[in-house]
Amino acid sequence: MSPYQRRIVDGLLDELFPDLAAIALEGAKGVGKTATASQRAVTTMSLDRPGQREVLGADLDYITQVPRPVLLDEWQLEPALWDRVRRAVDADGSGGQFLLTGSAGVPPGVRIHSGAGRIVSLTMRPLSLAERGIAEPTVSLAELLSGQHPTIGGHSTVDLSAYTDEILGSGFPGIKDLPPRARQFQLDSYLSRIVEKELPENGVTVRRPETLRSWLAAYGAATATDAAYSTILDAATAGEVDKPARATVEGYREHLTRIFVLDPVPAWMPTFNPLKRLTRSPKHHLVDPALAARLAGVGKADLLSGHGSRVGAPAGTWLGALFESLATQSVRVYADAAFARIGHLRTHDTNREIDLIVEGDDRRVVALEVKLGESIHDKDVRHLNWLHGQLGDRLADRVVLTTGAYAYRRPDGVAVVPLALLGP
Repeated sequence: MSPYQRRIVDGLLDELFPDLAAIALEGAKGVGKTATASQRAVTTMSLDRPGQREVLGADLDYITQVPRPVLLDEWQLEPALWDRVRRAVDADGSGGQFLLTGSAGVPPGVRIHSGAGRIVSLTMRPLSLAERGIAEPTVSLAELLSGQHPTIGGHSTVDLSAYTDEILGSGFPGIKDLPPRARQFQLDSYLSRIVEKELPENGVTVRRPETLRSWLAAYGAATATDAAYSTILDAATAGEVDKPARATVEGYREHLTRIFVLDPVPAWMPTFNPLKRLTRSPKHHLVDPALAARLAGVGKADLLSGHGSRVGAPAGTWLGALFESLATQSVRVYADAAFARIGHLRTHDTNREIDLIVEGDDRRVVALEVKLGESIHDKDVRHLNWLHGQLGDRLADRVVLTTGAYAYRRPDGVAVVPLALLGP
């Protein structure tokens, strides 16, 4: 067995778990939740194993009678466990007692207590670029958020071809290092399991699996856009007379989000909003851009040559969209480590758009644009500089993430950072 690879979320667990009684580590199947939680568990109960699930179903108090910390893996398959953990924490609030891992929220119609004040939830995502070890980061998102305007520098040997390999390879720890054919087979199997197993296992009846897969492919083709859901449905059912009902499609979206397969970026709505007429539409992303590429059937040669039909994108290439999705995936991991949240900014008239906004607890903001290219020109930073004029000192830093070789600051103060050099 290969040694455990430490993840960025481990730093959060190191900081929080000694003082918090219960932490829920949530995320899509295959991101590494169980491996990470197992590093801290003395007792592990896996709810996807019928025998262990039967034991807990018969006696929920069992979790209080075994050595702690206790890991309850795939807890959502026995939703009553959540409330039992909550009651155990009410009785004894000392730190380091329970870890719950889940690859889905509770099924529709099942009611549980929120757990507020007792169970803290952390989201785990596929491997960020910093965790993949392809380069040593030289720029810290947390330092950018500090407002100290840190010095920017560093050199990256990761080129466009290598970024494309990272997109197609995925950030799933058990998949990314496989040979190309085996990796493709595993990604296809992952997508099939979503429709055939994961959704039914979590209480969802899929009556038209082929329609669900078509909708998921159309959603993937809308990666990095805020295309209307009606546009995505039209793309998924082009030429079909018997289209699914709107409620059915909304159900797809709800359930795929609940099992963390869809990972949309919400629109940023700043507190004490000095900005007017911002769109509220989320920006579409799957949990990993490799899934979008597999659903579309685009490979490395297609991406590098600009092939592929997208949804809701009048301009831009498939590779540009997937590179933005790769950047978004990594930035989300780094933002979580800094206790920050992310969004995107777009005005209703589309005259102003910024790919990622990271906002810390102190309301300081880092604005990031993602550009598939090495050279950065004034037109590439105009929206960042506009936002600086709107927010003033509240805008801690402005960044363009690129596929280039060097990290540096422009004379106007904008940081230009190769994506591989950005870290937590």
